[in-house]
Amino acid sequence: MQKIKHYWTLIKSLQTGLLLVTGFTGYISARVPEIDMVTILGMLGSLFLTISGSTVLNMVYDRDIDSKMSRTRHRPLPSGQVSAKEAITLGSFISVAGMLWAFSLSFLFGVIVTAGLLLDVLVYTMWLKRQTAWSIVWGGISGGMPILAGRVLGIGGIDTIGLLLSFSILLWIPTHILTFSMIYYDDYHRAGIPTFPSTYGYKKTRLMIALSSIGAAAAIGIGIYSMGMAGGYMRLLSVLTVGILGLSMFSIYHPSEKVNFGLFKYASIYMLGSMFLLIIGA
Repeated sequence: MQKIKHYWTLIKSLQTGLLLVTGFTGYISARVPEIDMVTILGMLGSLFLTISGSTVLNMVYDRDIDSKMSRTRHRPLPSGQVSAKEAITLGSFISVAGMLWAFSLSFLFGVIVTAGLLLDVLVYTMWLKRQTAWSIVWGGISGGMPILAGRVLGIGGIDTIGLLLSFSILLWIPTHILTFSMIYYDDYHRAGIPTFPSTYGYKKTRLMIALSSIGAAAAIGIGIYSMGMAGGYMRLLSVLTVGILGLSMFSIYHPSEKVNFGLFKYASIYMLGSMFLLIIGA
């Protein structure tokens, strides 16, 4: 049981769960005429395995820098609770199983799911994360793949709404990563990871967080509007949007750690709330 607990920690269950919510949202947004539970379970299962597998593989590659950061040094790999060989075996097995499952549901769905894994593991983690602060863009693209994949599985192709929903996730992710890069500045510096605060300073980082939050709200708002959602849902979304716009502008003109962390928290609530509004409305 202890080993299973360590494996569960490796997959970052909260992060994986949030991405599964976006994948489900993408599928429901397609407004398929009949809900097929077999397809939904297959979609969620394949996404869970692929996302979890990529996360495990990322943690294997990053175990050296995780050991240098106070926030991550107690994770199973740097603490020695799980060996690198075990983790590589686990990550590879569930990644391949997830991708094969995805292709069995739909070829295009499988392509997008696989692209998300490759972007996350090869491009973001192994290539760019230790080279440039702009690696977060590729991490964001990877994070936007589940919602796009879900919609593709529902409608059978890529459309503007799917791209807008994916773009909203891409823009939301910097709000999360950049906030953490300021809070744990010393950790990232000790590990030698280039971040926006270390490269461009705190002022520009806070501006980037505010602009990405506004962009995420605009993308999901236009996407939901383009779906022809009922007026009541759009009014609720408008109320949520006023909050994120207000906090974003306040963080630009009155920057502080407290305001920035409040924007980070609200942006997460906003994104999750938008997903649920979209699910219920669709």
